[in-house]
Amino acid sequence: MNTVPLPVPPALSRKPRNLAQGVVAYIADGIRNGTVKPGDKLPTESEIMRLMGVSRTVVREAISHMQAAGMVETRHGIGTFVLQPAPTPSQTLGIDPSTVVTMRDVLAILELRISLETEAAGLAAHRRTAAQLQALRDALDRFQQEARTGGDTVAADMEFHLAIAQSSDNRYFHDILGQLGTNIIPRSRLNSAKLAQDDPMAYMERVIREHEDIFNAIGRQDPESARAAMRTHLSNSRERLRQAQERAVSN
Repeated sequence: MNTVPLPVPPALSRKPRNLAQGVVAYIADGIRNGTVKPGDKLPTESEIMRLMGVSRTVVREAISHMQAAGMVETRHGIGTFVLQPAPTPSQTLGIDPSTVVTMRDVLAILELRISLETEAAGLAAHRRTAAQLQALRDALDRFQQEARTGGDTVAADMEFHLAIAQSSDNRYFHDILGQLGTNIIPRSRLNSAKLAQDDPMAYMERVIREHEDIFNAIGRQDPESARAAMRTHLSNSRERLRQAQERAVSN
């Protein structure tokens, strides 16, 4: 097992919205030029924090983006490893995340996710391992912490849903969600609470409860309850956005 030593990077931009992208870009450059090879283990979060001069939240967001892009995979309790390069555009599923722009686009993605993730949750409840359940718990704990402290919940939310897809033991669920990246989380594009005319904390507490229901069903290894909890969670998101869209049209 080779832990790749990353060279000292040039100073990153200090604009907060670009820090995670800077970490991703730096590691991606290492993959492209051969410094970082498939199978290599990335340095620990603490080492990347020290090397890049960023916070743990930034490192975790960067790793989540790389997981979504199919660049790396995280093995619970072991580390994060570089994967083989992603397929060329001609080999992908034909879904271009850059086209997900409007509320209507986000609603369409949610409809796709309902069909995909409902079944993925059921399979995860049936097939998940103890290590995968722990990875789900860790992602959910990070999500709750960010939600209750006013932090950025998108990376942890995406990690939770990707971990469920991974636990399904069917790589195509993970591939599809990974290709969509942060577009699977409506909050990455839209202020869902504001659109729903809802108190932000009350909104986030409901989302937390929905996630807990999914996790608990997977933990009990109850496929039907896991499917129902996932369908409820995503259908609630769709309904909130649909009502917001109707209000926008009528105004």
